[in-house]
Amino acid sequence: MTRVFAKPRAFYDVFERRGGQDPESTHYCPGCGHGTLHKLIAEAVDDLGIRDRTILVSPVGCAVFAYYYFDVGNVQAAHGRAPAVATGLKRVRPGAIVIAYQGDGDLAAIGLNNIVQAANRGELITVFFVNNALYGMTGGQMAPTTLIGQRTTTTPLGRNPENEGYPLAMCELLASLRAPAYIERVAVGAPKQIMRARKAVRRALECQVEGKGFAFVECLAQCPTGWKMTPEESVRWMMEAMTPVFPLGVFRDEIGERLPRHPAPVTISADRVRAAVHPTEGGHAGAAPAPATPHPGCGHPGHLETEIRLKAAGFGGQGILYLGETLAIAGMREGDQVSWLPSYGPEMRGGTAHCNVILSSQPIGSPLVERATHLVAMNRPSLDRFLPEVASGGAILYDSSLIETAPSRKDAIAIPVPATKVADRLGSARVANMVMLGALLARTSHPRLQTVIDLLAEAGGKPELAQLNQKAVTAGIELASPEGP
Repeated sequence: MTRVFAKPRAFYDVFERRGGQDPESTHYCPGCGHGTLHKLIAEAVDDLGIRDRTILVSPVGCAVFAYYYFDVGNVQAAHGRAPAVATGLKRVRPGAIVIAYQGDGDLAAIGLNNIVQAANRGELITVFFVNNALYGMTGGQMAPTTLIGQRTTTTPLGRNPENEGYPLAMCELLASLRAPAYIERVAVGAPKQIMRARKAVRRALECQVEGKGFAFVECLAQCPTGWKMTPEESVRWMMEAMTPVFPLGVFRDEIGERLPRHPAPVTISADRVRAAVHPTEGGHAGAAPAPATPHPGCGHPGHLETEIRLKAAGFGGQGILYLGETLAIAGMREGDQVSWLPSYGPEMRGGTAHCNVILSSQPIGSPLVERATHLVAMNRPSLDRFLPEVASGGAILYDSSLIETAPSRKDAIAIPVPATKVADRLGSARVANMVMLGALLARTSHPRLQTVIDLLAEAGGKPELAQLNQKAVTAGIELASPEGP
């Protein structure tokens, strides 16, 4: 019998989501316990055959980039809110295996009420709690689990119980509740402890697979950087100093005694959603808006044949986000599945701004555009930054008024658009973004021009600006049309 040792399939083969950094390694410090726990979770997901059903909810903390590594469904949660997000996911998708992965600052501090209430409800989720006794990501501050006498950046003389209170023991706290089915504390230090942790991870996931209830595994983990130790010293300190305060062991295991629960998905009608989003539309509360355009595939002339994945970028003040928002709303009006994910620097004008836009005939798994079919770049820094993210065969539309040198990519189509100069000729440089939008429409043929024109006409503001925007879009189409202006 041949035994093959390989990276779990629940991990990506190469961690491309890390961007320009080493795609073979993680962002964790040498000796960090997160990497070991990641491996145990990925192995268990593989062994249980649940990769295609698994959704991992990542926290704010050192594991904030867990979606770099796990080839499963990934959802990011606000600080401490992973149990609430996991609850929502499990209730609308009860067949999914939902994992909340949290650190001690995330779960035991700002998220304490979230985890207690989720456990008290007996939510059918699995929570992995990494306890390294401090805030590792933000500089090593005191956490709720920091030991008495332990020095951190905010307790330089050591934690004093009269001033900062005592460490929170989360397993003991949750074990006081009646609803949880499985609670265990493990460590990822010595090989013997890692083997025990491997069994606990599997047990916790099996609890959810079998529909038995809420499962919680606390994992004592090393933080050599935050503790200012070598990896070897951190393993010894964890086992010698932390385990007396946080003893390892099973605090509850009622998986074998519980009856399985497989609830039906919670559903909300489209009318209720419309009433919540448009409470006064139509002149009275709860009135639904006009029916949407038929969905793609029904013969509608605006049918989207291929997915559009756009990165649009430029300086703050160039209207990049409005360009993306307009495209997304126009696509939505034509029945597309759409997402619009904006990002901008701290400055309102002069800072960097970019957005991710996806128009698809299929449900969108993530709003993040990693392999763009189209890039709109309105300045040189944006072109340089996002050029590597264009898929082979993609289109690069750049403002040749501000970018003198053509993109260096040979496997993509470079389309110069003198957007700023054209906008100036039309009467205002502010509509350069609309010139670029028109150029994009010329290359995608979707959404339809009339849909965009109607949308711009309905936008608030001065009528003359709406007319100028419409002229700019039309000019952009003429500039970038494959047949030429």
